Amino acid sequence: MSFSLTYGAEAVIPVEVNLCSARVAGFASNENEELMAKELNLLEEHRDVATIRLAEYQQKLARRCNRAVRRREFAAGDLVLRKVVGNTRETSAGKLASTWEGPYRVTAIAEAVAYYLEDLEEKPLHRPWDVRNLKKFYQ
Repeated sequence: MSFSLTYGAEAVIPVEVNLCSARVAGFASNENEELMAKELNLLEEHRDVATIRLAEYQQKLARRCNRAVRRREFAAGDLVLRKVVGNTRETSAGKLASTWEGPYRVTAIAEAVAYYLEDLEEKPLHRPWDVRNLKKFYQ
């Protein structure tokens, strides 16, 4: 961990080097070199500890974010609404435009989180849609 090697010791400003202060007078270069060599030997251990701490942090963050996730599953034949994304939104509609369009019918499951859709006139949409962009349509 380069931070601990760099900032782990007290810094001496250039003015103090010229003056005879307690820190400058008690400085032993041989002892300092030995301590720095020990720190270099522990560098891999410091990196491993930092990597483990980072992985723990990311796992805690993922658990916290995933708590609010609700799983949605659709079956073939369900009617769903599709979220209007920026490039398919009507440009003249303004900010009060609808954010959902449809209804569409689920025809097949592409993956665990993607579905093939068709409109009510049985015209299929070109690509599978992610479950995050769909919601159940209730009549």
